[in-house]
Amino acid sequence: MANTPYPQSYYAASASAVPPRPKLQGEVETDVCVIGAGYTGLSSALFLLENGFRVTVLEAARVGFGASGRNGGQIVNSYSRDIDVIERSVGPKQAQLLGEMAFEGGRIIRERVARYQIPCDLKNGGVFAALNSKHMGHLESQKHLWERYGHTQLELLDERRIREVVACDNYIGGLLDMSGGHIHPLNLALGEAAAVESLGGTIHEQSAALRIERGANPVVHTAEGKVRAKFIIVAGNAYLGNLVPELAAKSMPCGTQVITTAPLGDELAKTLLPQDYCVEDCNYLLDYYRLTSDKRLIFGGGVVYGARDPANIEAIIRPKMLKAFPQLKDVKIDYAWTGNFLLTLSRLPQVGRLGDNIYYSQGCSGHGVTYTHLAGKVLAEALRGQAERFDAFADLPHYPFPGGQLLRTPFAALGAWYYGLRDKLGF
Repeated sequence: MANTPYPQSYYAASASAVPPRPKLQGEVETDVCVIGAGYTGLSSALFLLENGFRVTVLEAARVGFGASGRNGGQIVNSYSRDIDVIERSVGPKQAQLLGEMAFEGGRIIRERVARYQIPCDLKNGGVFAALNSKHMGHLESQKHLWERYGHTQLELLDERRIREVVACDNYIGGLLDMSGGHIHPLNLALGEAAAVESLGGTIHEQSAALRIERGANPVVHTAEGKVRAKFIIVAGNAYLGNLVPELAAKSMPCGTQVITTAPLGDELAKTLLPQDYCVEDCNYLLDYYRLTSDKRLIFGGGVVYGARDPANIEAIIRPKMLKAFPQLKDVKIDYAWTGNFLLTLSRLPQVGRLGDNIYYSQGCSGHGVTYTHLAGKVLAEALRGQAERFDAFADLPHYPFPGGQLLRTPFAALGAWYYGLRDKLGF
């Protein structure tokens, strides 16, 4: 089987030097086989190892190959659908549990970085930017909602204050979350993988799971080996394929695009984002951006439904960047890439169990950096017999896309067109 390298991205070019890990050959036995070495899989493995489990992780390509190593690098709290939506669709106890967990993922990331000394350029502070009065009203409601669940590191920004944190004339205000922030996402994944191995866990790269043999002691088969386990955690997300057919009907891979400028220099970079916060706007089809440690601007946005790779990523994203920062019109783009995330119809994560021993979490719907770290803890709790928080996610209702797999992409694209029109018209 051919080796799959990292895609050409700024993150891959600036990643910590790590030798490739060996592919699985032969048969091994373990307590838990984790499929996927992205954030969900690595977080699960770490929590399990810290609680005495033997863990083997199978990765089809390289650690952090998927969304975990390609995303915008922003630590954003809550879920793709916020707690108020959850409150309207589930009972009070379930809503309370999910609301309390909405801010835990960011804390887990910081604990991991501190405990395992992970070099990933962690910076504090994230801004939600309002383009109109409707957005501003939403942010005011969001602040009250989050504070009701004990999250208080928030500041509403008026037009003067947002000019102090981002040099963009398009915004009328915003919300600053100091427990938000940004990281080098691939280096975070690589650091977590090293932590897994430091605790005795094993990671096999270039070892795609091809088949799961279900039963009392399930077996995961790869091209050159197999893993016998007591439990399996499926953490492939948008890169899972049809390994578990039950999970495919209620989710859809989608692509998002990211570009990175040439280094801007300290002076220009500081004029754009003086406090070095990351920013995302409040549109349904949102733009997001931040500075890197070497003073480049990373700018992302757009969604390609069905996860097709656009022919010219720079042509899609550069105009968005220049709309925010016209002063960058002469700046060169050094990197452009795409990556897939997994969308659910509800835009809430899918969590559950197949039989007695196959657990899964997927479908972060573009909001995965913090949630995936929480998911690892919740999955590990469930394997230890503490399922209350796992059940709060597992009981969320999920539905297949209208028209099944054949029509899910055009239906989703039609919905995105509608919300994109609303973004442009401001209603």
